[in-house]
Amino acid sequence: MGTATVDRVLNRRPGVNAETVERVLQVVTSLGAKPQPGRPRRGENFRFAYVLPEEASPFIGLIDRQIAQSAGDFRHQHITEVTHRLDARDPVRFAGELAALGDCDGIAVLAPDLPPIKLAINELVRAGVHVVTLFSDVAGSMRETYIGADNRAAGRTAGLLLARMARQGARDTLLLSSQATRLSAEIERRVGFAQVLEERFPQLRMVRVPDLPADADGAEKALGEFLAGGIDPSSVAGIYNVGSGGAGVAKALARLGPTPEVGAIAHDLTDEHRTLLTAGALSYLLHQDIHYCVLAAARVLRAQCENVRGALNVAQPRIEILTAENLD
Repeated sequence: MGTATVDRVLNRRPGVNAETVERVLQVVTSLGAKPQPGRPRRGENFRFAYVLPEEASPFIGLIDRQIAQSAGDFRHQHITEVTHRLDARDPVRFAGELAALGDCDGIAVLAPDLPPIKLAINELVRAGVHVVTLFSDVAGSMRETYIGADNRAAGRTAGLLLARMARQGARDTLLLSSQATRLSAEIERRVGFAQVLEERFPQLRMVRVPDLPADADGAEKALGEFLAGGIDPSSVAGIYNVGSGGAGVAKALARLGPTPEVGAIAHDLTDEHRTLLTAGALSYLLHQDIHYCVLAAARVLRAQCENVRGALNVAQPRIEILTAENLD
């Protein structure tokens, strides 16, 4: 009997006949042991994967840098880290390549919330691989926890800030721009933004700018065309961009008039957004501690591998409101 068969039995995976299952369990019982969840340890090192979308996004680049800067922490914790960039434009392919990472002890994944990806996560967990979602959740999957900010609260915060700016002038239209992704983080931000406007600022009008390209040039062109298609520029009080394309959004907004009259809010302290915030092209930036989340994912995965009690009790990062005055 091979070790792979024993592994399947101990982790309650299919593909083993009932007689063999009974034999393995009898041996385990005779040894006084109990089957433990998770994959068999291969030595003192843990093999973890960070799985990210393959796109030229400043936010993804920021995560990449934080993972690279955490190399010393990983070595100290006996963690071997591998980063995989998968094409999120093809969910089926993304899911297949994700499911193929079954040789890892743990996986932290940032992925669209789509059925094929949910099934891939479930397949990995059933195979004994520990999985956490990072920055954006995959609801209803068997992932063990989510690590990242409360995105609905972030959207509500953006709505509150922009609405208060709008009350200071005659403008009454707030734009909500987002990319054509199925990241639950961006969906939750949109929901939170709309909720707080409906609940507390019914006099303001929200207009959604859908399917904004992630690249700056594409975002500038798309938003410019949208604004030229019937929106009265003098009515626009601000824009909340839930994802990428911040530089293009800022350039398109500049055509509406003096920057102080039009508020703009974006997410994550990328180099691009830092420049825009300092220049006054962004009013506020909502940020979460990326470095903390990257390390927290590794700590949770290791604790799960070691069956540490309370491994999933991890503090989630707070939403920071950054301005040009409080950057460090």
